[in-house]
Amino acid sequence: MTEFENIEIGKSSIPSLAITVVLMIAIPVLFFLCWRLKHKERTKISWLIAGAVGFLVSARVLELGVHYLCIVADNPVSRFINGSTAAFVLYGTVMAGVFEECGRHIVLKYIMKKGRTRENAVLYGIGHGGIEILAILLPSMILYLVIAILFSQGNVEDALNQLKITEATAASALPSVQAAAAFDYALMAMNVVERLLAMLLHIGLTVIVFYGVINTKKGFLPLAILLHMAMDAFPALYQRGAVPLWSIEVWAALWTAVVVFIAVRLYKKMKG
Repeated sequence: MTEFENIEIGKSSIPSLAITVVLMIAIPVLFFLCWRLKHKERTKISWLIAGAVGFLVSARVLELGVHYLCIVADNPVSRFINGSTAAFVLYGTVMAGVFEECGRHIVLKYIMKKGRTRENAVLYGIGHGGIEILAILLPSMILYLVIAILFSQGNVEDALNQLKITEATAASALPSVQAAAAFDYALMAMNVVERLLAMLLHIGLTVIVFYGVINTKKGFLPLAILLHMAMDAFPALYQRGAVPLWSIEVWAALWTAVVVFIAVRLYKKMKG
């Protein structure tokens, strides 16, 4: 497998990946500890757990099931979506917005009927965003770190054996090895900033949906869905090669600011 023999691990790959792993753990933990310590009397751990479970069920079970049928499986629908950038972006943003926000709405309205404080709404958002980091992104970063360490030792064949990469799996494994080799402090900063913005986004969207639930105002769920769709537009475009990587961070910062602005105003309205 000569394609792996030409890969060189960058000098900053291992330290930047190690720091990223630590920060990925620290972000949700610090969000939780700071909020919990400040509002211990008005928060319950069950809301944090509900946020985590709500995300896993809505985004990682139900949404992925639809993705398998509409994106992964070979059928007329998947061929149409994968063959059109506009269809791919529209499908991706709608699915993310509908599944996550409707899931959030269902849990907040029908399951979490006790302890409906605005502080618990924030805690729910921390659970939602935190589990996304710990269950989805952190394992990838740990894998990249392991790859970088093994390949930095100089014995490519030994590294491939330890990672169980064979001729049959080489093509699918190559992008991960290349990503680990190219990882640096700039990508570290980008990943950390992206996660901070995502945490604020999930907290903000939870507050928006929660406000609609406790005030019986139906318009706030569609608002959350549209805001979520807008946030995911550039990541979907990037997957199609239509926009550069840096533009995602600018776009994310813009829409996170919009969501947080709306959420803060609604949070203040729910005082008491």
